[in-house]
Amino acid sequence: MSSSGETAPLTDLAGRVLGGVVVACNDQFYAEASNLLLPYPARFDPDAYDAKGKVYDGWETRRRRTVGDDWVVVRLAAPGVVERIDVDTAWFKGNFPAAATVHGAWLEGFPGPNDVWQLSEQVWRPLAPRTPLTGHAVTSLPVTPEGAPELAGKRVSHVRLTIHPDGGVARLRVWGRAVPDPALLTGTLDLAAAENGGRVLGSSDEFYGSADHLITPGRAATMADGWENARRRDGGNDWVDFELAGAGRLRRVEVDTTCFVGNAPGRVVLRGIDARVGGSASAARLADPASWPVLLDLQPQPDTRHVLALGAVGAPGATERPVTHVRLEAHPDGGMSRLRLWGELDDDALAAAERRWAETAL
Repeated sequence: MSSSGETAPLTDLAGRVLGGVVVACNDQFYAEASNLLLPYPARFDPDAYDAKGKVYDGWETRRRRTVGDDWVVVRLAAPGVVERIDVDTAWFKGNFPAAATVHGAWLEGFPGPNDVWQLSEQVWRPLAPRTPLTGHAVTSLPVTPEGAPELAGKRVSHVRLTIHPDGGVARLRVWGRAVPDPALLTGTLDLAAAENGGRVLGSSDEFYGSADHLITPGRAATMADGWENARRRDGGNDWVDFELAGAGRLRRVEVDTTCFVGNAPGRVVLRGIDARVGGSASAARLADPASWPVLLDLQPQPDTRHVLALGAVGAPGATERPVTHVRLEAHPDGGMSRLRLWGELDDDALAAAERRWAETAL
């Protein structure tokens, strides 16, 4: 779900795992547009054919014989500021589109297919200009002030991918930062959840499963839906670092090892820190998670959803100290399906969320 490089890790705001959904498209004759949002890489079976022809793992329209282009509209799982779009034409080698354009919009509520069809063209603003595509390759479209003069740095709720003139696209990734409505951030909530603005900053190992799965909605159906590392042989331990939706006081935690039967961690430790405290020293403190106070030390059961009141099982005073970052340690290694960190944002964090909501409005 996350993409990292020289910039801070980003979230795939359109990902089906997080809750993105295809609202409407003008044509999906050969392959359904919903395939665009699947979390795994596109697959290819050379022998897969049906009554319409070759079966592809992606979105594919028929050969266009009239003037125009094909399009699909996606409602993002969470509103956010988009920084990059990846258009993946994996396995589409002789039938990929010549080019693609991406637009964004802020649409109130939950408009359905009929509403989308009736939208004025003026609602859509450029996110990425028309860009040539290559077959069986990922084309990254950065969102820049030059290419998206109205939307760079602004939040959107929907994106529209237009392919010129027709063809097939395997996957669509909309990378950015979630900007949740501050009205939904009051009271007790999961401060680690990606839909609330939490994110994974880094992890020691994701050999079998991404750490991003830990903060996605719902329960895991299989081990593939969780975080799993390789078997560790060096005497150390694996870990994942999280930045929370904002500074808050944690009340309870959920450590879920569902589906991890023979490979759950032998011990789970949660550490937390308030990076706002310490001034210039905060950067050094963030770089040394071993010095962060312990919030929880647990010997989890395999295949079990552990929901624990932090004040009862955590370190003394754990619920009274605000935290902005949490480290999950798995000793020595293993896998988990979900981590929930329930608490309340403090006044400063909620005020910051309100400012960001206002600053990112179109």
